[in-house]
Amino acid sequence: MGLLLAQHEQIKTLFAETADATDPGEREAKFYTLRRLLAVHETAEEEIIHPRARVEIEDGATVVGKRLEEEHEAKTQLAELESLAVDSPEFEKKLAQLREDVLAHAEAEERDEFSRLREELEPRQLQAMRRAVEIAESLAPTRPHAGVESVGANLLAGPFAAMLDRARDAITKPKGA
Repeated sequence: MGLLLAQHEQIKTLFAETADATDPGEREAKFYTLRRLLAVHETAEEEIIHPRARVEIEDGATVVGKRLEEEHEAKTQLAELESLAVDSPEFEKKLAQLREDVLAHAEAEERDEFSRLREELEPRQLQAMRRAVEIAESLAPTRPHAGVESVGANLLAGPFAAMLDRARDAITKPKGA
């Protein structure tokens, strides 16, 4: 869980840096990094953490169901942000809303999933999950794909989406990202 907690902190920092950037090029680079981290992070949680939490923790299906709804909404918001100019007032407004929603989501994961999984699982199981998360992130799409929140959907659509996302990123990566 340490890796995911560290990424939550990195996401908080990237939201602040994106919002605070006054130069459009810098804001675009920060947003690119934020969007990419959110996409791979959520994919790994959907493939590794949520399925385990569903089984291991009491009321896991309800807890995970709520997190998946939040992740779907965040992916939709993130896709909307991608279509906006980073220096527009609408981008700033939508970024602030996404930040609020994502940080509340991360807090709920930490409280309702991560802490409870640490209570239920042995250290070796947690270490195996960390390795699985690292592998999932290395193969994950780098852009939001709303509607792909289940393990099956991620495994079916993920590799193709990841290939397209990474090709698109190579062409559109902003300077400084």
